[in-house]
Amino acid sequence: MTVLFSYIFLGISLSAPVGPINAAQLDRGARHGFMHAWVLGLGAMFADLVYMLLIYFGVAHFLNTPFMQAFLWSFGSFILIYTGVETLTKLKQNVEGTTTVESKIHHSFITGFLMALSNPLNILFWLGIYGSVLTSAIKHTDMAHLLLYSSGIFIGILIWDVIMAVMASRFHRQNNETILRWISVISGISLIGFGLYFAFEAIRYLFF
Repeated sequence: MTVLFSYIFLGISLSAPVGPINAAQLDRGARHGFMHAWVLGLGAMFADLVYMLLIYFGVAHFLNTPFMQAFLWSFGSFILIYTGVETLTKLKQNVEGTTTVESKIHHSFITGFLMALSNPLNILFWLGIYGSVLTSAIKHTDMAHLLLYSSGIFIGILIWDVIMAVMASRFHRQNNETILRWISVISGISLIGFGLYFAFEAIRYLFF
């Protein structure tokens, strides 16, 4: 159990650093409530699962080729800048929004999934962390325990996802228009900033 808890803590540690997913969750939860922030994080978690499976089956190394890195930096830049601009342009929109709840939740999931899937830093993180965990664990344990430890990482990610959604939804419940606007402004600028950084990295991979 101690080992399992250490992997759960690893999952929390992987999710906790401030990044585009956390910024988007904070904005989505403040504007639309707990479910939207949680589902956005859930979409990002599914992208993490994709990378974990690619690493597990040994087919993730092609993602480190210059062409794929340039493509992912470029695609990630587009997703982040688009999401950031969309966040800023919706500042005047009512907190409750005008679209249906179902379409919003669906949009939140897709946004989280694409943001995490197109983040090269996410790929390097999983290659470095999970790749080393896999290499180390496979020498000392069987497949069942390896699956259990991998599940522990995702439990940790899910715990942090819920924590972020709860934090963001508190701002939503307060329904303070000034606070919500500032959260949207900060989140939108952060996402655009990450997007511009990704664009710089894409240019660096393509031309230098």
